[in-house]
Amino acid sequence: MQNTAQAAGTDGPELVDTAPMIEDLYPALATLREAGPVHRIAGADGRPAWLVTRYEDVRRLLADPRLALDKRHAAPGNFRGFSLPPALDANLLNMDPPDHTRVRRLVVKAFTPGRVERMREPVRRIADGLLDAIESEGRADLLAAYAGQLPIIVICDLLGVPQRDQRDFRAWSDALITPDPARPQAAKEAVGSMLGFYTGLIAKKRAEPGDDLLSDLIRVRDDESGDGDGRLTEDELTSLAFLILLAGYENTVHLIANSVLTLLDHPTVLKKLRTDPDGLAAAFDELARYEGPASLGIRRFPLEEIEIGGVTIPAGETVLLSMASAHRDPAQFKDPDDFNPHLGRSGHLALGHGIHYCLGAPLARMELEIALGTLLRRFPGLRLDVPRERLRWRPSIRARGLISLPVAW
Repeated sequence: MQNTAQAAGTDGPELVDTAPMIEDLYPALATLREAGPVHRIAGADGRPAWLVTRYEDVRRLLADPRLALDKRHAAPGNFRGFSLPPALDANLLNMDPPDHTRVRRLVVKAFTPGRVERMREPVRRIADGLLDAIESEGRADLLAAYAGQLPIIVICDLLGVPQRDQRDFRAWSDALITPDPARPQAAKEAVGSMLGFYTGLIAKKRAEPGDDLLSDLIRVRDDESGDGDGRLTEDELTSLAFLILLAGYENTVHLIANSVLTLLDHPTVLKKLRTDPDGLAAAFDELARYEGPASLGIRRFPLEEIEIGGVTIPAGETVLLSMASAHRDPAQFKDPDDFNPHLGRSGHLALGHGIHYCLGAPLARMELEIALGTLLRRFPGLRLDVPRERLRWRPSIRARGLISLPVAW
């Protein structure tokens, strides 16, 4: 494969079929990882992309400045992902230094650990309220009723989105994250709705600021003491709010649901955590490694011809870094297909690495700890309500998430 890739450039080698990854992710990735460190696959839109599979390469490339996130560095006709208007596209996932450095520095001022810690008790109340609503039923789709509800309420409260608008936000987010093939216009309509809503909400917060993250971001944007190069543009402000909502919603939903399933699959570990709730905080890293919600990192584009694992990749082509494969690499983790939070395995990449490390990492940790702790405390008899083999994963190589999680208690 390597010699063919070097010789053929963008016209070769033959694309690897990604269908096995959708049907059975980890065995398919193990086969690719053992065969070689880099493979050419069809991206989400059918265009070619390079998939990096081994831990050492993935970790290094997550922080490699030669790989750009800015789509302007993509070669003509290359994979570019979903098209967004500038007011939603000017976010950290599409930025490289120096813009990324400037914007992240400004956002950190508003996204503080102290704010996350003040949210701990409100998040507990939200979790208890959601379980109160379903407790008497004795069974539920935990993904829809709990894992899918908690993060959207939390992130909307963090941003200062009124409660009456949270249902719309979830519908818009779902339309973007999991497009309905029967309604191809739904995603475009959701983008328009979100842009209109954010524009209006920012205007209201600017006139009447509150004690919320969006109001703080507006203060950063409007701070007249900073010079022009040290402030957010209006598009960057709107895009940040958009990114915080999507990232804080989708990834956390599936982190919670995947973690519940992992614990149900490992009753011995589950029993220990029931008697040691403090162990949930320590279990976060292993849960994120073993069944994290992001199978792939954000697509990247080489600024110059680059060699990865002996394969030469031309500038501007799409490079996909497989965290799911890296997390099961036996060269980095002993017995990687076993789940064991007591081994203290470190080094997972679920929250990123380098300058793009997740800003919301403290919030994700806190939400998972509370979501699981509350669930285990309230429903000690929690169990799957369908045979394990009937559970289905979303048909995506980008994200690892269940379609539903029927449970009983």
